[in-house]
Amino acid sequence: MTAPAVATTRPAARTTHLRRGRMSLGRQLVFQLVCLFIAATVLFPIVWIVGMSLDPRNIARPDAIIPPGASLDAYAKVLARPTLNPVSFIQLALNSLMLAAAVSLLSVGLGVLGAYAFSRMRFRGRTVLMLGVLTVLMLPAVATIGPLYISLTRVNIGGIVLGQSLIGVALAVTSSQLPFALWNMKGYLDTIPKELEEAAVVDGATRFQTFLRVVLPLCTPVLAVTAFFGFVAGWTEFLMASVFVVGKPEQWTLAVALNALVGQYAGSTPWSAFAAFSVLFALPVMVVYLLLQRYIVSGLTVGGVKG
Repeated sequence: MTAPAVATTRPAARTTHLRRGRMSLGRQLVFQLVCLFIAATVLFPIVWIVGMSLDPRNIARPDAIIPPGASLDAYAKVLARPTLNPVSFIQLALNSLMLAAAVSLLSVGLGVLGAYAFSRMRFRGRTVLMLGVLTVLMLPAVATIGPLYISLTRVNIGGIVLGQSLIGVALAVTSSQLPFALWNMKGYLDTIPKELEEAAVVDGATRFQTFLRVVLPLCTPVLAVTAFFGFVAGWTEFLMASVFVVGKPEQWTLAVALNALVGQYAGSTPWSAFAAFSVLFALPVMVVYLLLQRYIVSGLTVGGVKG
C-alpha cells in the first residue's frame, strides 16, 4: 500500500511545481509589451541613422524607414574622402585602430600587474595607494587634459613631441583607463583561491611562473572585459585627440574627423555623409564585442556574483 501512495504523490508534487512556475496570460502580455517597448527604444535611433545614410536628399529627419531613391552614394563618398582634408577613411580608421589597440594592450598589461600586486602582496602604503587610484577614478577625464597636455608636450623622443602625436593620446587615454582596470581586475583576482598558487610553488614554480601559468589563464574573462572597454575608449576617444592632434589631419582619428563634418549651421551639415560615417564608425566595435561576447558575459557575471 505504501508504493502506490508514493507513486501518486510525486506526480502531484511535480504538477504543483509546474503550475507555480507558469506565468498567467496577463503577466505574459505585460512582459512582452515591456520587452517590445525596450527593443523599439533601442532600435529606433539605429533605424533612424541608417535611413538617414541611405537618403539622397541629405535631410536631417528622414520621413520613411527606406527613403525614396535610397542609395549607397554617401558610403562611397565617405570611404573616398570623408572630410575636406586630403586624408582617406582608411588612414583615419588605421589611426583609430592603432590608438584603440595601444590603449587596450597597455590598460590590460599594466592593469593586471598592478592588480596582482594589490591583491596578493602586502606592503607599506598599500591602502593609501588603493585610495589614490580610486580618487583618480572619480575624476572626470576633462579635468586631466590640461596637466597631461602640458606634461607630454615637454617630452620629445626622437623628434616626436608626445603632446602632439597619437602616442601621447594613447598614453593620456591609458592613464584614464588604468584606475578602472586596476579595480576591476583586483576584484576578480581576489576571488581566485591562493591555494592554487601555493600548490604551484610547492611544485617548484617561481612567483612569475605562478602568475603566468596559473593566475593569467584563470583571468581570461576579466582580461577580455578590460581589453574591450580599453578598445572602446581608444576607438571612440575624441576630447584628448582633438586637443593633441588638432592641427595634424594625417593623425586624426575617426571621432575627430566625424566631428569635422558638423557645420556651423544645421543646413550646412552633410547629414547623409554624417550618418554613413557614423554607421561605419560603429561597426568595428560591434565586431569586437561579438568576438569577445562569451568572455565578456562570463567576466561580468562572475564579477557581479563574487566581487
